[in-house]
Amino acid sequence: MDKVQTIYVESEFAPLRTVVLTQSELVFPHEKDNGGDYDFLPEEILDLYEGVDIAGKNYKDLFPERQRQWEQERENLKTILEKYGVRVLRPRLLTDYEKEFNKECGCSNFFVRDPFFTIGSSVIEGSLHFFHRRNEIWPVRDILMQETSVSDAFYVSVPQADMATGIDSEAGPFLEGGDILIWGKTVFVGNSGLASNHNGFLWLKSYLSHWDYRVIEVPLREDVLHLDCALSLVREGLMIICEEAMLNGVPEPLKNWDRISVSYQDVAHLAVNGLPVNEQVYITDPAFEQLVGELEKRNIHVELVDFQISRSLGGSLRCSTQPLCRSYFI
Repeated sequence: MDKVQTIYVESEFAPLRTVVLTQSELVFPHEKDNGGDYDFLPEEILDLYEGVDIAGKNYKDLFPERQRQWEQERENLKTILEKYGVRVLRPRLLTDYEKEFNKECGCSNFFVRDPFFTIGSSVIEGSLHFFHRRNEIWPVRDILMQETSVSDAFYVSVPQADMATGIDSEAGPFLEGGDILIWGKTVFVGNSGLASNHNGFLWLKSYLSHWDYRVIEVPLREDVLHLDCALSLVREGLMIICEEAMLNGVPEPLKNWDRISVSYQDVAHLAVNGLPVNEQVYITDPAFEQLVGELEKRNIHVELVDFQISRSLGGSLRCSTQPLCRSYFI
């Protein structure tokens, strides 16, 4: 049987056809030192864990009501996506073995944006910086194997991170989906030092050169986790941006775009991390009333999903999804 083009992502705002929507699982690290992996979270969120023995605990056991709300948030997003005809795929849950594996560092299965990403017809497994996240690809790999087996897509992986000097080695290469924004044949790659790094950028630039992509590195402030916390491409010529988060200002190809500006304070609350369904529809959180108003002024239809629990864990709507198909023609 001939394979078909069912996997292709051409931009951040091309019509969303097929998407992977994450699960809601987190097991905290046993070793206290690994708690530093969450230091980028807002202070009021870190206060939630103050005085709570989280070491080695499952989030759902510590906070059962928040767990219920967290799962419902993802179900509500699924409902809206399916309303627009999007095919939604869900990763499996972690096995007991996976929860125990490397338990000193904990494990997670809650932001599917980062362990893989899709550019053009390439599905690429990433290389994650935080050690407790490095196996997040496991629950989603069955989907990727199945979907790529019946398509003409390429399925590749970033080289495994170097650990010659230990798990804290910064050599990488590190490359995470939250740092990847696509605009046709131009790809922006964020680098704050918390996630993707320069070696990851160089690997992607080399790989995509085979298809004549232009790959641009975007340096970020050191407390910004990913590029999609500071920049969202809503439609051709319109973006949501926090310029203060970018060390070199607005990337050159976007300098003439219409800008909806977001404060640096709201970056930590994931105001920028919304999700375009297409060029006319954008999903965001009702917490960001001013942003909603600015989008509606520009004739963008806004769908609202309360993502308070997800945001408290460092990611929002875009972080919770990863497209396999965004295309005008498929």
